[in-house]
Amino acid sequence: MSNINFRNIDKSNEEAVRKIELKGTQENFIETVDECLKEASMYSEWNPVAIYKNDIIIGFAMYGSFGPNKDTWIDRILIDKKYQGKGYGRIAMNKLIDIVLEKYKVNTIYLSIVPGNEAAYNLYKSIGFKYMNEKDENGELLFKYEI
Repeated sequence: MSNINFRNIDKSNEEAVRKIELKGTQENFIETVDECLKEASMYSEWNPVAIYKNDIIIGFAMYGSFGPNKDTWIDRILIDKKYQGKGYGRIAMNKLIDIVLEKYKVNTIYLSIVPGNEAAYNLYKSIGFKYMNEKDENGELLFKYEI
């Protein structure tokens, strides 16, 4: 399963990335790819990437580092509904953690989860993220991963 990789979004893959779809029950838990790419275009700190299995786009992720403390976030990760349930999200998340830790030379990564998103909660907890007993300004649960 090491054939999961990340590529920058450019003219060669942007249209396909924008076609990524979630299951209907997941749409309340994460922004659309279009919304993410719009946000990334407004803030240069965000790094949007396509998630590939071999040469097939299976998902999208966005990460970045902000502020004077260089708080580092994996802000979005989603797998297209056709590829869910195959373990790709877990593999992609573990690889993305390694990429982010190396790129930003940090020991802590943050993420947030919309309350009720049990699948994301269980995945992130099993990978090693810990709930911080805090919520962000949008009411999302804050988690951190520390090495």
